[in-house]
Amino acid sequence: MGNLNPYLFLILTSFLFILVFGALSLLRREGLSVQFALEAVGLTVLLVGGSWLAGAPLNPVFLVVILYLVTMRSRLIVDVANLLARQRRYDLAFQLYRLGLAWWPDVTSRLIVLANRGAAELHKGEVDTAIQTLEGVLASEARSRLGLKYEAACYYNLGYAYEQKGDEVRSTARYHQAIELLPGSIYARAAQAALKRRRKKSSGD
Repeated sequence: MGNLNPYLFLILTSFLFILVFGALSLLRREGLSVQFALEAVGLTVLLVGGSWLAGAPLNPVFLVVILYLVTMRSRLIVDVANLLARQRRYDLAFQLYRLGLAWWPDVTSRLIVLANRGAAELHKGEVDTAIQTLEGVLASEARSRLGLKYEAACYYNLGYAYEQKGDEVRSTARYHQAIELLPGSIYARAAQAALKRRRKKSSGD
């Protein structure tokens, strides 16, 4: 750091953290989150101010870790919940989804929690509940903040959910939306495979 004031360096580190994650959000088409920026700034003031009063500058790595854990709390909870859902530990997984929603997430994080919860409901066999959750995500006024990856996932999961209910018209429409939204993605390929499988089944009947 040379002669750079350590507290100024911490502030610059926090600013860079906000800048990098803001840029990543724009790349993912999630938009800029005012709540994220305010939380990061507030934490920086609290932590840097506290360390200044104590006369002991924080380690910059510690500052970044705290900023990440707090601002990304709901998304981190979702990652753990998804892991539990894949292990079929649904009760605990859904408790964590509820926790992710209760921890005052920003708009994008809230939609991400719901999109993942809807997928877990579908895999658990709660098809009607999953449809309600996923359609609710796509009907949200803030859907544009969801990001292409999660929106495509919602379309694919809805396609599969409607297929489970025997609603081929809605299923086909949702599969095509997943393909058109994010061509080449895992969700687009899965949707194409589902449509191909259905065509083979129809031609074989």
